[in-house]
Amino acid sequence: MLHSKPREDNYLHKGLRKQLVQALKEKGINDERVLAAIEAIPRHFFLDQAFERIAYEDRAFPIVANQTISQPYTVAYQTQLLEIKKFDKVLEIGTGSAYQACVLAELGAMVYTIERQRALFDFVGKFFFLSKYPNIKRFYGDGYEGLPSFAPFDKVIVTAAAPFIPPKLVEQLKPGGIMVIPVGDDNGQKMMCIKKDKDGNITEEERGDFVFVPMLTGKNK
Repeated sequence: MLHSKPREDNYLHKGLRKQLVQALKEKGINDERVLAAIEAIPRHFFLDQAFERIAYEDRAFPIVANQTISQPYTVAYQTQLLEIKKFDKVLEIGTGSAYQACVLAELGAMVYTIERQRALFDFVGKFFFLSKYPNIKRFYGDGYEGLPSFAPFDKVIVTAAAPFIPPKLVEQLKPGGIMVIPVGDDNGQKMMCIKKDKDGNITEEERGDFVFVPMLTGKNK
């Protein structure tokens, strides 16, 4: 996966993406900009060539460092909840394969993304497709700490399951901002949509059940 050299994106791949977008519509994704971003990004680039024929199935796949590339529905759902506007400054916790980051960047966001797995951080750094998105800035670090030196952020997205809502991430959210985070344990998680109003007051809404890998503290060398 994540080859340093360009790969082919042919009519077959594009046709499979159209089918994926149709499947996402049928599952309730209705933000046309999000659907267009999913259709624009060759998901098979993010996977080993052995998975190329099934890269557009709506499911997660294993990647480096025992992590996964998220199910397209999950990516689309979280992105839709964020209500991304062009030039939004977005903090992403858990770069993983960078697929989610590319979807956000395709929507015109300025993406600041943190990965705690050094092997995965270095691996993604060699990925040819990221050169398309100079609006993605990658960091190796602890997601629970966020990026205080770059805060505040218009939006925050967490792509791993946290046992609680990290207070430092809430602090780094702008008034009027939105954070989307799965919260829970191995028995399952609730997708939480957290909004900070102009006075700094916080509201939390549950938005369905999901399963993510756990959000761990610290950095893994």
